[in-house]
Amino acid sequence: MPKEIYDSYENMLFNLDSAAKKLGLDYDDYLSLRYPERELVVSIPVVMDNNHVEVFTGYRVQYSSSRGPCKGGLRYSNDVDINIVKTLAALMTWKSAVVNIPFGGAKGAIRCDPSHLSREELKRITRRYTAMILPLIGPEKDIPAPDINTNDEVMGWIMDTYSMFKGYSVPGVVTGKPLEIGGTLGRQGATGRGVVYIINDIAPLIGFSLVGAKVAIQGFGKVGSILAQLLAHQGSKIIAVCDISGGIYRESGLDIDDLIKYVNNNPSKTIKGYKSPGVTEFPKEEIFYFPVDLFIPAAKENQITASIAKKLNTKIIAEAANGPTLVEADEILESRKIIVIPDILVSAGGLVVSYFEWVQNIQSLMWDESEVNELLMRIMKRAFNEVWAVHQQREVNLRMAAYMLAIDRVVKAKKIRGVFP
Repeated sequence: MPKEIYDSYENMLFNLDSAAKKLGLDYDDYLSLRYPERELVVSIPVVMDNNHVEVFTGYRVQYSSSRGPCKGGLRYSNDVDINIVKTLAALMTWKSAVVNIPFGGAKGAIRCDPSHLSREELKRITRRYTAMILPLIGPEKDIPAPDINTNDEVMGWIMDTYSMFKGYSVPGVVTGKPLEIGGTLGRQGATGRGVVYIINDIAPLIGFSLVGAKVAIQGFGKVGSILAQLLAHQGSKIIAVCDISGGIYRESGLDIDDLIKYVNNNPSKTIKGYKSPGVTEFPKEEIFYFPVDLFIPAAKENQITASIAKKLNTKIIAEAANGPTLVEADEILESRKIIVIPDILVSAGGLVVSYFEWVQNIQSLMWDESEVNELLMRIMKRAFNEVWAVHQQREVNLRMAAYMLAIDRVVKAKKIRGVFP
């Protein structure tokens, strides 16, 4: 068993190397995939509301463009550094390849605490960051999207800033935009919807039923809230959820529709202060220990450590977050016969619908929501079936099957293109 790897990038490289070895690849075949193509760190001076200047640090990493334009979200958080951004860019590369859409992987971040910034300060930070990374982005090069603490409004600011520099409207420079400026129907909640599609696909194969299943969810933001609602509507009992403000529990199942309504009306946009008969509070760190059938990490990376993996009381983990499980934890979960549906497969719904938005933008099309959801279901089902086939044929766990499928596709693309010069 390897020493527990807390470095997120080393964690990703371990999985990359393991998959490449199982594929029988020569080191030269995939060596370049251990390194991002480009890393950009920028200083972002901003005049704050008090007329003083502050300088923020921004990042944009393009990991691989072998299979198409780079694609990846933009997060605002104090808990980011270049290593985390590199890791997330790599995971976007594998995610695009698993679902077999013609994108590479990228990721961006600004180190800041948006809860302490006004809307106007956030707008100025976003516009200056966009200007600083302008040479890297574009519909044919690198397409940002929302991530933690960013949303459709932020994407609108990026799209407008980029368009002003170009002198004409370029909606395809970002995805996750408001509908009024080229966004797509079905983008809201696409990641959560994709998670539920994959759970529904695997359930009959492992003798699992969502009806009456007890579920705990870490994270109740854009992803966690939607998938909680969808699962509850299918008959699952969401007994525990948590977010940055704390956790709430009810043995008979939480009223998710009511909870979402509360969060939307809460100025902090958190579950803090939610009251309902039978609901009790708990420290958010205890979300891992409830006895459930399905546990869904839908927050941040590096959450399930070895010590947590030893105590998790669940049958299935569906990784709605990016990179939530450490390598040593993976081995413990496998030894305990806990099924892990990996992030690069199960959380790809948002990426897929971002691809749909980009296609509509560059072709000046507008699809209806039923079209988007049907295409999303078809692509997620195809990806799951391909990963499941590798899982069975090669007798590896689902994470390794997904990595093997993704890396095989990226390596083949690189071989066809060759090494320049």
